[in-house]
Amino acid sequence: MADPGPRRSDNGSDNGSDSSSENGSGNGSGTSAGVTVTATVTDERAVRRAVKAAALGNAMEWFDFGIYSYLAATLGQVFFPSGNPTVQLLSSFATFAVAFLVRPVGGMVFGPLGDRIGRKKVLALTMIMMAVGTCAIGLIPSYATIGFWAPVLLVFFRLVQGFSTGGEYGGASTFIAEYAPDKRRGYYGSFLEFGTLCGYIGAAGLVTALRTGLGAGAMEAWGWRVPFLVAGPLGLVGLYLRLRLDETPAFQRLAPTAVPATVKGDLGRIFRLHWRTLILCVALVGAYNITDYMLLSYMPTYLSDELGYSDTHGLLVLLGVMACLLLVINRVGTLSDRFGRKPLLMTGMLGFFFLALPSFLLIAQGSIPAIAAGLLLLGLSLVCLLGTMSAALPALFPTNVRYGALSIGYNVAVSVFGGTTPLALTALIALTGTDLMPAYYAMAAALVGVVAVARIRETSQLPLPGSPPSVATEAEAAQLPSDFRT
Repeated sequence: MADPGPRRSDNGSDNGSDSSSENGSGNGSGTSAGVTVTATVTDERAVRRAVKAAALGNAMEWFDFGIYSYLAATLGQVFFPSGNPTVQLLSSFATFAVAFLVRPVGGMVFGPLGDRIGRKKVLALTMIMMAVGTCAIGLIPSYATIGFWAPVLLVFFRLVQGFSTGGEYGGASTFIAEYAPDKRRGYYGSFLEFGTLCGYIGAAGLVTALRTGLGAGAMEAWGWRVPFLVAGPLGLVGLYLRLRLDETPAFQRLAPTAVPATVKGDLGRIFRLHWRTLILCVALVGAYNITDYMLLSYMPTYLSDELGYSDTHGLLVLLGVMACLLLVINRVGTLSDRFGRKPLLMTGMLGFFFLALPSFLLIAQGSIPAIAAGLLLLGLSLVCLLGTMSAALPALFPTNVRYGALSIGYNVAVSVFGGTTPLALTALIALTGTDLMPAYYAMAAALVGVVAVARIRETSQLPLPGSPPSVATEAEAAQLPSDFRT
């Protein structure tokens, strides 16, 4: 049985209007034309179910991308002609990056669609497409079997993955943000990236277990397929959870006339009225994703191919670091509710700027404790971003364009900067001959992130732009200004 929808804090009528201006410059609450906008009292059970469904989808997305990263060398041998191992690895990472090229297209399709027909329907569709694309990769015959068609099919299904994930993060973060009460949006939002870490840990753990149990020969012959095929059952579970949810309270309150009826109208509104915020979003997400992909996706390949460690040892150390991050990520979300999003985001960016080089120098020492210490320093910087970003990004845009604008800004940044990180780092190391290039790359990204964080406004404990206040209890609603209670 579905949970009840949003409840109002008074006996007045719910006008369902978007009371803030389209550019989102207001605080997302107040009165319009003499009609009072009432606060939303959230249902905790509904919030928890929404968080669970959104986080599982995000976990599946990063499980999919994680297994590709951790199997990059094996996939290069399976799907590309034999020859230079570096060329095979570059070909594999180039295919990894291909999926990111279509993510902005997916964002431009699914994001505005989510603003028009609802977050729930679009998130169910992206879940189905992700599961199909990932499972299909596990069924593709090798280059030795079908030749040229093997990499062609790999690229095609990577494009399916990329197109579907173009609507995933923007929708999932919007879904949680619009369900959560204002004072706990950071805490609940952190579960989205909790799902990210779970996806990576699941991918790394499964790949490590298979390599240990099967050996290199069996892994290349058929073992690599197992992680991709696991995505099918995961996708069905995620789809079931998402279909059981109600639409978000903020979207239910949105007047039908507040959103254009065509994709062209959606995109025109976003680019015309929100281009400055889009630029900030791209800069912020670009810096965040470079550091994210460098540590969670590229690092096992860096440890094995550049520093000569076994694939299993590199993954095991990274697994331990990610497990540590899981223990603190929700604490970071809570801290962002208490002290603000900007202080936590700035701490993460400055951490990468000042600690990236010492961390990679530690990693280069070669001992397991040194590698673990270096990765942990990077991880603690990253968790400041992971635990805060899912609450900070949706608050950049008003309700009537939130899904679309965030999907476009996020996926443009991921496409240009995030997905190309493994390829760029592999190429830069080969070009310069220095194993410290990842550190310099992270420092440059962090510097851009510092500027972006300095330019965004603080949104902790404030209503989402374009929406009335969202509170956890009737007692909290009674303490709001009278504009929201009468």
